[in-house]
Amino acid sequence: MAGHAPFVILLALLTAALALSLVARRLNMPPAAAYVIGGMALSFAPARLPFEIDPDFILVLFLPPLLQSSAYFTVWRDFRANLRPILMLAIGAVAFTTLVVGLVVHALLPSLPLAAGFCLGAIVSPPDAVAAKAVLARLPVPARLVTILEGESLVNDASGLMLYRMAAAAALTGVFDWGDAALLFARLSLGGVAVGLVAGYLVNLIFKRLRDTQLVILASFLIAWITYVAAEALHVSGVLAVVACGLIMGWAQHAILDAQSRLEAQAVWRSAVFVMEALVFILIGLALRKVVDELGGFGPALTSSLPQALIVTGAVIAARFIWVFPASYLPRLLIPAIRARDPYPRAAIPVIIGWAGMRGVVSLAAALALPVDFPGRSFIVLATFVVIAVTVLLQGGTLGPIVRWLKPSAPPVGSRAHLGDHEAREKIYAAALELISAEVDEEGRALHPKLAEEYRRRVFVYRRNHEDEAAVSEMRKAHFDMALAAVARARAELLRLHQLGNVHDTTLHAVEAELDLEEARLRRLAGEHPNGH
Repeated sequence: MAGHAPFVILLALLTAALALSLVARRLNMPPAAAYVIGGMALSFAPARLPFEIDPDFILVLFLPPLLQSSAYFTVWRDFRANLRPILMLAIGAVAFTTLVVGLVVHALLPSLPLAAGFCLGAIVSPPDAVAAKAVLARLPVPARLVTILEGESLVNDASGLMLYRMAAAAALTGVFDWGDAALLFARLSLGGVAVGLVAGYLVNLIFKRLRDTQLVILASFLIAWITYVAAEALHVSGVLAVVACGLIMGWAQHAILDAQSRLEAQAVWRSAVFVMEALVFILIGLALRKVVDELGGFGPALTSSLPQALIVTGAVIAARFIWVFPASYLPRLLIPAIRARDPYPRAAIPVIIGWAGMRGVVSLAAALALPVDFPGRSFIVLATFVVIAVTVLLQGGTLGPIVRWLKPSAPPVGSRAHLGDHEAREKIYAAALELISAEVDEEGRALHPKLAEEYRRRVFVYRRNHEDEAAVSEMRKAHFDMALAAVARARAELLRLHQLGNVHDTTLHAVEAELDLEEARLRRLAGEHPNGH
């Protein structure tokens, strides 16, 4: 049985992820909150879990693919257009939160070196990319706001890691040098981006030469870990390296990958990201037992350290709000060019940005990785866990109602208008129709009249949809309802013929795959309707 223990543990964690997902759906709560609560409950089970949470292993196992997935689907144009607010949060808010938390910890625990307080501040200052993506994915948040929050969480680990290393070194040695700090930041960030750009370029060359979908999918996972490990081995930011690589891959995938590879890779990655996100948050909850043990038991943790940890958590949340509001309005007030290009936002926008500061696995791993003899290590680990638990459970759990109450709107930067879905489809099918219509015989007759008629109908339908969508909405609903019903009827007939023995399994799988693709296409198109049809 001992040889099977790791596999049994993995099965138990996956079973817990499935059960907690169902609970979250039933209670209409964010899955991340349910995973953390479930992990905390499991951590105090009578039987102690037969493994220790290795922070470095957890970080390397989960963080690179989750970061790459987020970066891969980040719209580069939107990311670049919102670089100013992203960097003000990723650098400015992180530094300000580190300062505030360090001063608060020093006031609460004067015996603790100030550098140790700043170390805790650096650990809990950067919001987590995994937590942000897990919570925002379920909310009706404007696209620009999602870009800013996810963009912040993707790049803030460079500044947080720099401050963490500086503060930890100062706490252990008593020495601090601003010049060394600036060089460290430049090396971590610029070096990480450089490694990521090279990795992205190389993997795109590989993708161009791979003709096997399964190999493409395998390579897409391997490159996340290879990029992270290579960057860390070169002593630069593995986080920024993976993010840069993911951005390059996402930007180039439309031209490099064929349809089959893109569809299958997205399906595999969606499932993998779901499992990894669930396991990350469950493991965060499971870490509670280790945190309490380090403090000498649950009683001492509650009486001696928890009140101070809650005050630190309040400081973390307050510092973000104190930074976000001036950062949202002062640049526009002082610089007319910014104000003209990007007008003052409604108050709902900084409120949501301030409240969306969920911490996660990076903070926990950094705290647990501190040396055993680090000043105030037990308190730092407890405070980090409390910050993560409160921000994920309280902020992540209430962000949805707040968003629905405030109804934020965040128009894109600049005045450039983009085509809507229907208008874009009209234009691409018109281009395809032009190609088809150009194919004629010697007498000028169309070589593909039926195909041309099909594309002519598509152009007409999408032109009518974008010109007067309200008038045709009911017709669209009826059309897709009937089309989906027809696919269901065809599927039922296929299964009936198979059960009678008239259709071989090979034919069953081939025709079923065609029906699956048709149904998926219809549901995707029908999903554009406000009623979800």
